[in-house]
Amino acid sequence: MSEATKLQRLSQRLLSLARASGNVPATPDDAEAAAEALLAVGPASDEAALDMLRANIFVRLAASDRQDVDATFAGAADAVEELTGRPPGIPAIQEIATLVATAAGLDPGAAKALRQRLVATERSRRAAARQARERAREIQQAEERRLSEWEGELVGTDALPGLLGVPRKLIERWVAEGLIPVARSTTVRRGGKAFEDLEFHPDQITALLPKVARWTTRDAGPERSRISNGAIARRAGLDRYAAHFAEARALNRRITVVIGPTNSGKSHYALDRLAAAESGAALAPLRLLALEFQDALAARGVLASLMTGEERQVFLGARHVACTMEMAHTSRTVDVAVIDEAQMLADPDRGAAWTAAIMGIPAAEVIVLGAPDCLPLVRRIAELCDEPMEVVRLERKSPLRVATEAVGLAAVTDADAVVAFSRREIFALREQLVARGRTVAVIYGALGPEVRRAESRRFREGGAPTLVATDAIGMGLNLPIRRVVFSALVKWDGRQERSLTPAEVRQIGGRAGRYGQHEEGVVAVLAGGGDPARLRSLMETEPAPPSDLRPQVSPDRRIVAAIAEELGTTSLLETLRRIRGAVLRPGDPNYRLADLETQMEIAAVMDGTELPLLDRWTYALCPVDVRDAGIDRLLRWALEHAAGDMVRVPTAGHLPAPQRADQAALERAEKVAKRLVAWRWLSQHFPDSYAEVEFAAAERQRLDRFIEGVLQQQAIGRSRRGGPRPQKGPERPAGDGKARGKNRFRP
Repeated sequence: MSEATKLQRLSQRLLSLARASGNVPATPDDAEAAAEALLAVGPASDEAALDMLRANIFVRLAASDRQDVDATFAGAADAVEELTGRPPGIPAIQEIATLVATAAGLDPGAAKALRQRLVATERSRRAAARQARERAREIQQAEERRLSEWEGELVGTDALPGLLGVPRKLIERWVAEGLIPVARSTTVRRGGKAFEDLEFHPDQITALLPKVARWTTRDAGPERSRISNGAIARRAGLDRYAAHFAEARALNRRITVVIGPTNSGKSHYALDRLAAAESGAALAPLRLLALEFQDALAARGVLASLMTGEERQVFLGARHVACTMEMAHTSRTVDVAVIDEAQMLADPDRGAAWTAAIMGIPAAEVIVLGAPDCLPLVRRIAELCDEPMEVVRLERKSPLRVATEAVGLAAVTDADAVVAFSRREIFALREQLVARGRTVAVIYGALGPEVRRAESRRFREGGAPTLVATDAIGMGLNLPIRRVVFSALVKWDGRQERSLTPAEVRQIGGRAGRYGQHEEGVVAVLAGGGDPARLRSLMETEPAPPSDLRPQVSPDRRIVAAIAEELGTTSLLETLRRIRGAVLRPGDPNYRLADLETQMEIAAVMDGTELPLLDRWTYALCPVDVRDAGIDRLLRWALEHAAGDMVRVPTAGHLPAPQRADQAALERAEKVAKRLVAWRWLSQHFPDSYAEVEFAAAERQRLDRFIEGVLQQQAIGRSRRGGPRPQKGPERPAGDGKARGKNRFRP
């Protein structure tokens, strides 16, 4: 066994021991340093190995700022949580506090006081979180009882003639006109057909009796009075969703839809029009693409501000803006607006943002870009807005062919992009290619925009002439790819393994053959990944038209507040439940409600905080990774916010040198980068509680540098780097290295 293998195995053993103990704040660097020392002295018991690991940790902690033991403790507690996957318990906090106090040189009295203070603070925080969850549960149970009572009072259509004293035919007409408020609508199946089953609340029906005489008068026009039920008021508003955007409706807008396959010049066409306008907005699906729009406008001599969920760059005198879709400004009028990737209208998670942008952007000309299959969706929106629509069809600028033979991994060469569908497969393929002498760039969803741009640049400029990527390259990245090689023709979509769709294969495969750089593009499948004939069939199949052309819509702050007021509730969860259950009738011909599942999951815990309703709604919209305990973290932040404390910036603490970083260190950096996305998003909405924005930006830059450094080192393989082993030395966090803000372990 080689020395490197021995070192790696011993390091993993030490980390496993630390994980099992639950109170040893070890980092991969600590484990490696301890492993080197143990290899020098020979075999050791588990207890002796842990003692060596603690000694190395002690040396690192002793080098920390002794004037800020709270910051040192916070970093150590974070290390334990990262290692074990859960926050340290009270006994672990006592052990960590003792280690930190000893490393800081505190006398016994000060060390005891530190332990007591930290334990008391943690107990207080745990009690607050427990009380918040209990309070949320009590509110939820009370609302469920109230809803159950309300539902028990509902009556069907058959009861309305008796309540109003008019024939059923008139009842049905008034329901269709929206004069009679529907309390609940469900779809039932009878004889293989779907029917809409409507229910009504007697109190609302009897309140209509004074109006019945006027409604039955032949000359009386339809009177659409305010619907008292909060959920139905929201439904009526969504039935006329386009009217919500008063500024856009006041303009004589025209919609230009530019459709075509990838590499057809859609973005170039739109950006030229945008740059020629006096003012404009470019709306992108990702922060990375908003940055590219900003750069493209700058290359055309146009200064543009940048607005994303994480940051705002506002330049004096700029009359153009590049932004992400959710940041679309629906009250600032511009001459031209460009909305990219319109096929996202069908996306179950974000489609409502495209609906709001296309309907609501106040621009004289709205240029919508997308694949051909987006056309019926955009046309439906234009009809609902009663606005003219022009279609511009562009053809691909370079030929594209499908390879008749599968491609072996050994045949992957320069300007090839191998496309996989999971992070694990990305790194496995990269390792195999590196072993064959390739230098490889990687692009996948967990990478931040700056790192993706850096990896794209290395591929574009030849520093890493082979690319391995997820389907993230299918959305907007302009890369000099000659051949796209699918690793498989199936993917796991979060629910099931399924075949790639024709739209997906065309969108990704179309990235091959960048115009002006390659004479043609080639699309292929990796040997063992599928049948080339199947790939050809997918490429040649026209994407099926959307099964539902109704645009998705989602509630906004104003509507959430209105419904809560009408219901007489302060529960965000109950408000969202009523929106989901009664806002849009299943048979509504114009709109459908977007999925609110994640927002409701967050609302279920946020209701236990003391934050106002609309602040809780803002938290429910925050982009979090639920797989990384994101909702629990949001609750901790919200409790600190509600208490008037400053919410601490997430940090990665000590980072090893990129040359020595393993996959665990890379994954941790990616996790913290995602947490920073959520923190920076909240800082845009609550600047007083999320105040240290400069420190957060610096920490994000530090993580981006680290991640890109690791990817560069891994791109060529450890065996080919050569040179002396780098000197050990911790890279401090961004700024002065101190933990900032209110850490969950800091008083």
